[in-house]
Amino acid sequence: MKIEEVQSTTKKQRVASHTHIKGLGLKEDGTALGIGSGFVGQEQAREAAGLVVDMIRQKKMAGRALLLAGAPGTGKTALALGISQELGSKVPFCPMVGSEVYSSEVKKTEVLMENFRRAIGLRIKENKEVYEGEVTELTPEETENATGGYGKTISHVIIGMKTVKGTKQLKLDPTIYDALIKEKVTVGDVIYIEANSGAVKRVGRSDAFATEFDLEAEEYVPLPKGDVHKKKEIVQDVTLHDLDAANARPQGGQDILSLMGQMMKPRKTEITERLRQEINKVVNRYINQGVAELVPGVLFIDEVHMLDMECFTYLNRALESSLSPIVIFATNRGICTIRGTDISSPHGIPVDLLDRVVIIRTLPYTFTEIVQILAIRAQVEGLTVDQDSLAYLGEIGERTSLRHAVQLLTPASIVARTNGRDEIVKGDLENITEVFLDARASARLLQEQSDKYVSQ
Repeated sequence: MKIEEVQSTTKKQRVASHTHIKGLGLKEDGTALGIGSGFVGQEQAREAAGLVVDMIRQKKMAGRALLLAGAPGTGKTALALGISQELGSKVPFCPMVGSEVYSSEVKKTEVLMENFRRAIGLRIKENKEVYEGEVTELTPEETENATGGYGKTISHVIIGMKTVKGTKQLKLDPTIYDALIKEKVTVGDVIYIEANSGAVKRVGRSDAFATEFDLEAEEYVPLPKGDVHKKKEIVQDVTLHDLDAANARPQGGQDILSLMGQMMKPRKTEITERLRQEINKVVNRYINQGVAELVPGVLFIDEVHMLDMECFTYLNRALESSLSPIVIFATNRGICTIRGTDISSPHGIPVDLLDRVVIIRTLPYTFTEIVQILAIRAQVEGLTVDQDSLAYLGEIGERTSLRHAVQLLTPASIVARTNGRDEIVKGDLENITEVFLDARASARLLQEQSDKYVSQ
């Protein structure tokens, strides 16, 4: 008899460029570890980023900006992601690239404002009357169609809920049944239903089911304490853009004309300044009443030199706003012209905006640091590489770029497997370097064989 073990897909995830970054890798006193949280080297930059994280937590960084400046492949994006990991999931982190503002559908300043508001969180605390517990029964009751049509309609739904203290059976409206289906609620899930609005929130799977086999990643939660019917403080985290979008979107009906109208709308519509001002008034009123708390997040603009003078002027004004996130810029440019002008400026950023930013410089990696980064990447990608191969790959990274060296790992592993090995050896890398060229080698070939290419 052949027995095969089914592999769970729970832990499977796509390995991206910065999957290995788990934080800034700092000690408790703020000094940088040699290797920590997936980071190697860049000690000064990481320590400076640690100070920025502390200022953000103390809410002393709002309306200020930070510039990460360094050559390509020196860890600028990794630093920004490290800052977001240190801040945690409750602080909004909105990444964008400078070229995203150039759209045929929306104004440049509108794209920037939208991302600004994505990076500002609002934590709303409310005391609500709820029914909370583990679902023990979920039975929709059907009745004949009142309109005389074919089929049956759901008249109500019977739901059983259980807590540590007791159980309760509820008879709910069919609209709540729709909400239960939307939240994918099944027997054994822990949920709460708001008594006033009928809103349903699935908290997770009851930990009594934690031993069962599940293909999808589940969050297991303990059985709720107290009665099924209770008053509970509900904490919701939203961004200002979520509020903008929710209020800008018309609440159409389910009839054919409404659905057609929604389908005919353009993909992207601008949110008016008047609507944003109204939302700001409501938000400020909630903050003054103590119902809500503002959480300034981080807006990360990579390749900031791609912005033009109109965008930079707008950023100057937006940074002075009372509702402003922490803005982190990143660029690999030296002294160059500001896009759309003949003005030369450091990093392609106007001098008046540079006055507002604190600049963190990232340095090129040494040979030893490149080898250590490659070893971490190989471990994250589940590859086995011997020391000679890592040293050889480190030399390639030093001669070309760290990014090019990292990109050679996966094709080298495929060559190794083709040759019947799990471990990557130096010969595999030598084969790969003959097949794939780096940018400098390609440029050199273009110069040597310029007569064979079409050029202006």
